[in-house]
Amino acid sequence: MHWLGRIIIIIAGNTLGLWVASHYIPGFVISDSIPQLIIIALVLMLLNAILRPILTLIFGPIIVLTLGLGIIVVNAAILLVLQFLGNHIDILKGSITIESIPALIYATLLLGIINFVIHLAVEK
Repeated sequence: MHWLGRIIIIIAGNTLGLWVASHYIPGFVISDSIPQLIIIALVLMLLNAILRPILTLIFGPIIVLTLGLGIIVVNAAILLVLQFLGNHIDILKGSITIESIPALIYATLLLGIINFVIHLAVEK
C-alpha cells in the first residue's frame, strides 16, 4: 500500500478510536466537532510516530520485565501528552479532557487495540 494511503487509514482509525472512546468511556471527553477530532487524530498519529519510539526505548526494561504490559504505560503517557498539547494548541483549546485515571487506562487499552488492528491491516 502506498504511504499516503497508510497515513489516511491510520488517521481514520485514530479518529474512530477517539470517537468510540469519547462516547463509551466516562471521563474521556472529546469535542464533537469533526474537524477538531480529525486534527486530534493527526496529532495522535504524529505522537505515535515521534514520541512512541523514544518512550519505548526509555521504558524498555519495564516493558521486558512485565512481558510487554509496560507498553500500556507508554500509550498512557502519549495520551497525557496529547491532552497537554490539546490544551495548548490554539485550534484545539480544551477539546480533549481526561478526567480520571480509570478513564485514561480504558482509553489507553481501547486505542491500543484499535491501533494494533489498524497496523496489522496496513502492513498486509
